[in-house]
Amino acid sequence: MSDVDAEFARLWKVNRTIHELVKDRGFLVSDEEINLDLTNFKVACGDGAGGPDRNRLNFFTHSRVNPSDQIFVFFSEEKSVGVKTMRKLLGILEEKSIQRGIIVFPGNMTPSARKVIVAMAAQYRLEEFSEADLLVNIVHHTLVPRHDVLTPEEKKILLEKYRLKETQLPRIQLADPVARYYGLRRGQVVKITRPSETSGRYASYRICF
Repeated sequence: MSDVDAEFARLWKVNRTIHELVKDRGFLVSDEEINLDLTNFKVACGDGAGGPDRNRLNFFTHSRVNPSDQIFVFFSEEKSVGVKTMRKLLGILEEKSIQRGIIVFPGNMTPSARKVIVAMAAQYRLEEFSEADLLVNIVHHTLVPRHDVLTPEEKKILLEKYRLKETQLPRIQLADPVARYYGLRRGQVVKITRPSETSGRYASYRICF
């Protein structure tokens, strides 16, 4: 396999995982986009000179429940993402009037670029994933149980039912790979369903902190 073919295969896996991630968060994504085969992927994202064009992987979609809740996924061509790339992403979000964005990059992100995410948190909800993070969909792994993010109302019912305070729930860290996959925010509760030899399956709950 040539280096170009290897890069296409890598991006194909990354593109599939990011579409699955967005869909699992409740956004509108078609099965055709997720199940795109490698041959058609090469045609769709080719740069015309035989290599991949990451700009052609960018996409935006909206929530299945609330069409005004939109998200934009931006693939960076810059291996080490800096402030310049972050400004480009913010410009696109501003132009499209979208408040949520995910940046996917080939290498790493500079500390200055991460400071932009923090500085703009009041106006934009920005997330970042390296391509290496997305080569495999972690929630499809056999050792990762099913996770369901509770709505605020479901969280309220849970706490009232068991007469619990938020501080009494077990925790899941904001930086946990599964928490990042679902885009959990502090205070959100996730239901984790595991198989059980005695009862078939059992559920536990964790709060993101």
